[in-house]
Amino acid sequence: MKMTRNSRNNPPQPYSILKATYPDIDILEQLYNDLNDYLSSTVNYPGWIKGIYPTKETAEEGINNETLFILKEKDNIAGSIILNQVPEKAYDQVKWKIETGYSHIMVVRTLTVHPHFMKRKIASHLMNFAKTYAIEKGMKSIRLDVSIHNTPAISLYEKFGFEYIGTVDLGLNYPHLKWFNLYELVL
Repeated sequence: MKMTRNSRNNPPQPYSILKATYPDIDILEQLYNDLNDYLSSTVNYPGWIKGIYPTKETAEEGINNETLFILKEKDNIAGSIILNQVPEKAYDQVKWKIETGYSHIMVVRTLTVHPHFMKRKIASHLMNFAKTYAIEKGMKSIRLDVSIHNTPAISLYEKFGFEYIGTVDLGLNYPHLKWFNLYELVL
């Protein structure tokens, strides 16, 4: 999928969103490490921990399952997203807007933007892609979880029309990552 980015400050530049492949693994690992370094030196809204999440294994699993997508701007991977149909166990603790099996539900995971590409709507492009992809796959809704501390991501998801469903403990065993808001976008 080829798209262009429009901005008042920057001329449109082409970008593409495509499934990640094995040659992308090392670049994705570097993106995750660079992002975690950036987060640890600023405000770590998602609460991610370098070497814990996301990691090279996160990329490998996404590639193996064909659920990891990358946004490339020119030849650089600017961001990534995992789109699968596998809920966290804690998702069973709430009443969702759409009651159906996960064969009809898309789950958003590991939305990342490399620090050099922040403030360029990369996350928005990836979320637009997620919505289009889910519709093309015949999904009835998109679900996700987000740390209660990740206010920028919460704002993004709400801007895209995701509705708050509830707050749960995902059981991650990290005090700063106990509570997560669940959101759903009915398609």
